[in-house]
Amino acid sequence: MNFQIQDIIQLPNIAQQILSNSHHKIILFEGEMGAGKTTLIKEIIRQMGSQDETSSPTFSIVNEYETQKGKVFHFDFYRIKSEEEALDFGVEEYFDSGNFCFIEWPEKVKNLIPEEFHTVKIISENGKRIITFV
Repeated sequence: MNFQIQDIIQLPNIAQQILSNSHHKIILFEGEMGAGKTTLIKEIIRQMGSQDETSSPTFSIVNEYETQKGKVFHFDFYRIKSEEEALDFGVEEYFDSGNFCFIEWPEKVKNLIPEEFHTVKIISENGKRIITFV
């Protein structure tokens, strides 16, 4: 699925489309710094019925949220230096938990990602965002 957005007001619909078409609970978010990965993840979590205050887990690496669809784990691996570092904090337990896992900078832990996942790619181009969900 492909979406083109020019305004943040379109995010709720895109978040609902992603949730409606997710067959796997591991979702990788790819895009340059500032592309809108965290903003989209926040909206998806909101669409899942969370009342939690959401923020980027850049420094904590993982944030946990309660939603009407269960727990959600939001990872930001930008600052991680190795896959061993992710293993040290138990990333595999999160991935195997059966809960949604939203992963920013997945290339940092590519060998640890379960076999079944979706990918959301965000490209910023000429003042708009192109979002691809696979």
